[in-house]
Amino acid sequence: MLQYVLAGLALGAIYAIASASLTVTFVSAGVLNFGFGAMAYFVARFYYWLNSQHGWPTYSAGIVSIVVVGPALGMALYLILFRFIRGKSTLVKLVSTIGLFVALPPVADITMGTQSITSAPGLASLSDQPYHFLGSPVTTDQIITYGFLLFVLIVGTGILRFTDIGLKVRAMVDSEAMASLSGTNPGRVALGVWAITTALAGLAGILVAPSQGLDMGGMSALMAAAFAAVVVARLRSLPIAVIAALAMGVVTDVIQKYLPANSSLTAAIIPSIPFGFILIALIVYLLRSGTLDEGAGVAGPLDQAIRPATQDAAESSAEMVDVNKRGAALSAMPLVIVAVLPLILKGFGSYWLGQGAWGICYAITFLTFTVVTGEGGMLWLSQVMFAATGAMAGAQFVTYWHVPVLLAILMGAVIASVVGSIIGVLTIRLGDLYVALTTFTFSLIVEQLVFTRNRFLQGGIGLPLYRPSFARSDLALAYLALVVFLVIAALTVNLRRSTSGMALRAVRDSESASRTLGLSVLQVKVIVGALAAFVAAVGGGFLALYANEAQPQSYSTYGGLVWLAVVVTMGVRTITGAALAGMAFTIFNGVFTTYVPARWGEVPQIMFGLGAIGVARNPEGVVVQTGRQIRGLLSGKRQSADTTPAGSGSPSDGPAPPVMVGEGTALRAEAAQ
Repeated sequence: MLQYVLAGLALGAIYAIASASLTVTFVSAGVLNFGFGAMAYFVARFYYWLNSQHGWPTYSAGIVSIVVVGPALGMALYLILFRFIRGKSTLVKLVSTIGLFVALPPVADITMGTQSITSAPGLASLSDQPYHFLGSPVTTDQIITYGFLLFVLIVGTGILRFTDIGLKVRAMVDSEAMASLSGTNPGRVALGVWAITTALAGLAGILVAPSQGLDMGGMSALMAAAFAAVVVARLRSLPIAVIAALAMGVVTDVIQKYLPANSSLTAAIIPSIPFGFILIALIVYLLRSGTLDEGAGVAGPLDQAIRPATQDAAESSAEMVDVNKRGAALSAMPLVIVAVLPLILKGFGSYWLGQGAWGICYAITFLTFTVVTGEGGMLWLSQVMFAATGAMAGAQFVTYWHVPVLLAILMGAVIASVVGSIIGVLTIRLGDLYVALTTFTFSLIVEQLVFTRNRFLQGGIGLPLYRPSFARSDLALAYLALVVFLVIAALTVNLRRSTSGMALRAVRDSESASRTLGLSVLQVKVIVGALAAFVAAVGGGFLALYANEAQPQSYSTYGGLVWLAVVVTMGVRTITGAALAGMAFTIFNGVFTTYVPARWGEVPQIMFGLGAIGVARNPEGVVVQTGRQIRGLLSGKRQSADTTPAGSGSPSDGPAPPVMVGEGTALRAEAAQ
């Protein structure tokens, strides 16, 4: 037993270092960094590049990676991204860091090599012999891990409590505005915080790589475990986060003593332990207080008072939009292009026609983000799980009950909507950040515990889900999917214009004001969540139809973060954005797979990740921004043409006067078809 406890403490120490990094960044900058796993991967991959690929000694490679590259990466990311999301909404912060999670790993692969790494070195020499403590072996890697945790805790506590630097950081935590008035430069303090916490992320990545692998799967597991410890600590208490991380590591290793080896159940339970910690913590906190607010205590009264001046432009400023017939026609043009594209791609061969059909199937799936995030203002990270539910349930109905395939997908979507409404009831009372974490956790648990059952896996080949007889060809499937997309799009537009849509906009703009008006925030958001789950399930079923099989491996939770990045890049508030996102996702990947060397195959993922990062500066996305520029050009030309010189006759009536609209109206006008 002692051997399992010691190994668990070593694993927990790695989790503790990671959770310390996340906690410090949250309390000092208000950012729960979803890009943490990518940052850990980048530094660990650089260490491997120096140590294994270029033969650097362990000591030198470790010093350069942790002390030089880690802080440099943190400062660069602060200048590129993190300084722009200070004072932004929780939604913008989360989406931006998710974009970092998507973009940074392929950058590391392109610059340092794309080969698969099966064995990663730690900070100890491979020739080191294990020590013994009370008869149980202790490896040098474990001792190094214990030492780093003690170093981080002792030195970190000393700096924060007994130095001027620590005083400035603590002042930033209490109130950034008051710290500024006292002569502290918040930007410099934040730069230092991100440098140190990125170094800690890199250290955790290097330490965990020998046991969990040097790939994004292992780093994502590290990030999820660190999230669990931070949630147990309610995002702010560093001592509680460290204790929770150590307990998690011990439970993870000790439980393996009692579980059957080489069992699929064991393989599913072990990665799910951190998510169990999250669920237990959330249930306890909700039972004690009834709600959770991640914003409480992050800033002082002065910060809250000046916060509107630093909010997203989309939240605080009105915009001038010309919603005339010409603008509506321009808004519809992307859908016309998507409708014609399969016929064009058919002329380039069956491969490109298939990519087009696949893209329209993705477009249906991506509409779920338009509904839940664009309309509902909620960041649910479980949409890929709902898509998997539509595919898996549909395949079950077809295979075992012989239900017609389209009806089976519809039935699967109904199941997903019921699950979505239950999740909504359980999570809506949480703050935006906790909603994102809870849905992310739920998706991972379902992926690990449910879809790993052989009933769904079928030995890794999945279940067949064949297309209906009238849509066997890719061209027919493309237009069947397009019809479904247009039906859902029409329902979405109708929702925007309905009384329920008005209530939804009111809730999205201000929950407090909505309650004052007598609106039920819970009811409105639960309905939106259920609708979004239904749409995701229909899209997931069509993705399975395209592949003629329903495979759980095709619906990874972390892959769902890539989906979100793609939609945000194009425009999460617009229907045309979802359509173009689906086509771009498949066509770009097809182009790079076919015509570009394999090393550059991940460039599309980098592009979409950068697009999600860009939400910090441009929350609207490519579609709205481009549409506005085109309308501006056309409006300028029209105004110039309609201007009549003095004395040449009666003046022209000119263009219709623009309508002043807020954040929601500008984008709704863009999407109205």
